[in-house]
Amino acid sequence: MNYEVAKVRAKELTDLLNYHNNRYYNLDSPEISDYEYDMLLRELENIEAQFPQLISSQSPTQKVGGSKGEKFSPVVHNVVMESLHDSFSSDEVRDFDRKVRQVVSDAQYVVEPKIDGLSVSCEYKNGVFVLGSTRGDGQVGEDVTENLMTIKSLPKRIDNAPDFLEVRGEVYMSLDTFERIVADQENNGEKPFKNPRNAAAGSLRQKDAKITQKRDLDIFIFNIQQIDGYEITNHAQSLDYLSSLGFPTCSYRVCDSIDEVLSQIDVIDKSRGELPCDIDGAVIKVNDFSHRALLGSTAKFPKWAEAYKYPPEEKETELLDIEINVGRTGALTPVGIFAPVLLAGTTVSRATLHNEDFIREKNIHIGDVVVIRKAGEIIPEVLSVAQCRSLDEPYTFPENCPSCGSKVVREKGEAAVRCTNTDCPAQLLRHLIHFVSRDAMDIEGLGPAVLEQLLKSGFIKSFVDIFKLRAIDVASLERMGEKSALNLMNAIEKSKSAEIYRLIYALGIRHIGQKAAKLLCEHFLSIDSIFDSSVEEIASIEGFGEIMAQSVYDYFALPQTRALIESLRELGVMMTPLEKKEVSGVFLGKTFVLTGTLPTMTRSEASKIIEANGGKTSSSVSKKTDFVLAGEDAGSKLTKAQSLGVTIISEEELLSMIN
Repeated sequence: MNYEVAKVRAKELTDLLNYHNNRYYNLDSPEISDYEYDMLLRELENIEAQFPQLISSQSPTQKVGGSKGEKFSPVVHNVVMESLHDSFSSDEVRDFDRKVRQVVSDAQYVVEPKIDGLSVSCEYKNGVFVLGSTRGDGQVGEDVTENLMTIKSLPKRIDNAPDFLEVRGEVYMSLDTFERIVADQENNGEKPFKNPRNAAAGSLRQKDAKITQKRDLDIFIFNIQQIDGYEITNHAQSLDYLSSLGFPTCSYRVCDSIDEVLSQIDVIDKSRGELPCDIDGAVIKVNDFSHRALLGSTAKFPKWAEAYKYPPEEKETELLDIEINVGRTGALTPVGIFAPVLLAGTTVSRATLHNEDFIREKNIHIGDVVVIRKAGEIIPEVLSVAQCRSLDEPYTFPENCPSCGSKVVREKGEAAVRCTNTDCPAQLLRHLIHFVSRDAMDIEGLGPAVLEQLLKSGFIKSFVDIFKLRAIDVASLERMGEKSALNLMNAIEKSKSAEIYRLIYALGIRHIGQKAAKLLCEHFLSIDSIFDSSVEEIASIEGFGEIMAQSVYDYFALPQTRALIESLRELGVMMTPLEKKEVSGVFLGKTFVLTGTLPTMTRSEASKIIEANGGKTSSSVSKKTDFVLAGEDAGSKLTKAQSLGVTIISEEELLSMIN
């Protein structure tokens, strides 16, 4: 590569990496995998090594990827929160060791797991937690003290503490929590988080600490940044001291040679499945602090530490079968059943195949050998077909629902194939989960596990049966005693007074979310008025389109819908009309449409903020729309807004308008 070609490519890589840095660190919404990013950065490092004159202070190789945001107060770090240089092979780790031993011949190393989370600083004065901040650009971060206070494992007060202590840690979301939240998001028809790291980062950077608290974050502390009143001379000693103070720390091993280091890297790799969180590598640090002082740092990295990054693990396995699952909305989802294979620390035997188009694009047949990996080291996914063992057409979807035998349809413009039977048994559990959820009837204590037991026991077969439950029946379930049964009975009784829009949303009418249910109930006031309405009347509601109006009309035209509503009435469900509330705020009289995935909050959370400030949200864009709040993967609504000249804003701009 000559200089001119290198100059052009270095500029391309710098722009590309800065873009992806912003997506990853500031928006918590990456578009490429960590490995793909690392390879781009490595390419730029190689170009700059060959042509040092191309190195600039703005190069991603010379600065930490994040930046201080505008959502929180800035915090200046007295000790710079540096990043780490990455290695991807044993040769590169040996090269790191060679450079260290040129300065310190008797260096000793500490090897720890590299937690894939969000780096933070926590400061304690006389044992009391007083300030928490994100890394930001390494020199200036964001004050997230209130949000860090919600993390149960982080000590808020420590005994026998030094006068002042600043520690550095990694906030993460446990794999169990991540899977639970993703399952809830999928059940509620929301776009799920991509991986635990971004779920943790987005959760920690919430303006409302109550939202952070619900996300159940955790933390590992891995470094002492500053300490007054206690003397420590090496890293292993500091980790032991932190643990004695009550901080959660990772296991570590002290190594005298680089061969021991490489051996420990393999041990950590093999034990990845035993940890409660996602890790993406191992960290190697010089143990002695006096040796670290001799080695110093570059503009971006300490010369006394190195991160070894594990490559994404891909394996081949045979596709034994394709199972069809039926969701709450009747959508048929194909799930691949594989010959079990160990992948990233756990045994994988199932993975979603998404939809009919995905199967055809990948040319997937039962019996093929496929390549699989874990997206974000968590969710198994099929990458490609390694060996096609059939000359037939790819797997074709059934024409009838595997649960109830009804005809399935694929509507124009949709990827999903759906069962047409609203009474399909496979949809019942998911319907019930949605019916009792927080945004719907909000029946606390009636989670998926309890509902499943009630279904299996024959105590419930429909929404109506929830309100016929007896405490004695609930108490007979596994892990449900008299007190739990009584609490559930009280929660069910309380739900009978829910505002009418909650019931409409809970019914699970296609195309009708919580906001549309509110608009419907604000217009018609009573459920009887909805029964008596026409498609045209429903379509006249601001924010409703023809498809939504037709869906509501068709649902309320069904005889079984009227029978359901009458049964609920007889059981005491009040169907309380919406209260007319005085509204005020900076968004008074303004209509917003939300589209795409927002960096740090769900669309539901953003809608509540808009409404709390006097605005309205709509599900469709029109000339009457004042603002479109657009996030990642914004689709046709964004395109329509652009064509109509509607003002498009980001989440950051929304919050700025409020402030």
